[in-house]
Amino acid sequence: MRGHDRILYSRREFGRLALAAMPALSAVEGLMNVDSRIGGVRIGVQSYSFRTMPLDDAIKAMAEIGIGECELFSGHVEPRPPPGAFGGGPGSPPVDPAVRAAAREKTREWRLTTPLDHFVAVRKKFEAAGIRLQAYNLSFNDSFTDAEIDRGFEMARALGVGFITASSTLSAAKRVVPFAEKHQMTVAMHNHANLVDPNEFAKPESFEKAMAMSKRFAVNLDIGHFVAAGFDPVAYIEQHHDRITNLHIKDRKKSDGPNLPWGDGDTPIKEVLQLLKQKKYDIPANIEYEYKGEDTVAEVRKCFEYCRAALA
Repeated sequence: MRGHDRILYSRREFGRLALAAMPALSAVEGLMNVDSRIGGVRIGVQSYSFRTMPLDDAIKAMAEIGIGECELFSGHVEPRPPPGAFGGGPGSPPVDPAVRAAAREKTREWRLTTPLDHFVAVRKKFEAAGIRLQAYNLSFNDSFTDAEIDRGFEMARALGVGFITASSTLSAAKRVVPFAEKHQMTVAMHNHANLVDPNEFAKPESFEKAMAMSKRFAVNLDIGHFVAAGFDPVAYIEQHHDRITNLHIKDRKKSDGPNLPWGDGDTPIKEVLQLLKQKKYDIPANIEYEYKGEDTVAEVRKCFEYCRAALA
């Protein structure tokens, strides 16, 4: 933690403030842009938050909640892999390598052959809802061919976004460099809490190594994972705000602890949002709903209300 005392922000306090600061839609779908700035802070959403919903339903939910910026998860654009192709979590049957390989090849073929008009059409859906597409989340990894990497940048251009975010690896990042330079587009590396694998983005040093590879590389800081890995997001944002494209906002416990409803974990969400407000950093804070809840839309709405109360 930093030298100052942490601002305590309990769920009880949040509930009290949120009742007095319920969000309101600033746009009617398709008529004007949705404005989700709160106190000058850009509040957006990672569409992964709506991962159980089709894209059209996810866009509708964003507009209803009043969220005007979106970082688009590639899973909302690409065909979904067959059940079991990449594992279903603890207790699930083991993955058949042949099924996984076939699914991976099908995805590769789709990326290389799908007309770019498909992505233009996706962009238009967001425009019709008054939602700004901020970034495309396409996670380059070591299985990507050069052709796939190149195509990823073409997809991003067709979507009209300013940058790509990627849950990548240092080895894959090296291969992305020439394509980022060719397309003159920023790629922001996303962190997790895996401190064991040196190829993963988890430590500040991992970000430093990537940014040294290319001026086109930046940071997509997940403050929940950063805390779970043992680091202070407030201090990191203050020191590196000029190389941070956007934030993922979630609440986790320290020591690789679980995702929790906002206010129950150790992540200084309020302090981060207040920092953006006070310093006037033009860094989007994207809600990423990952804890367990029964109603996705209701939970994302709670997260948005939490942001509004935190910035009151």
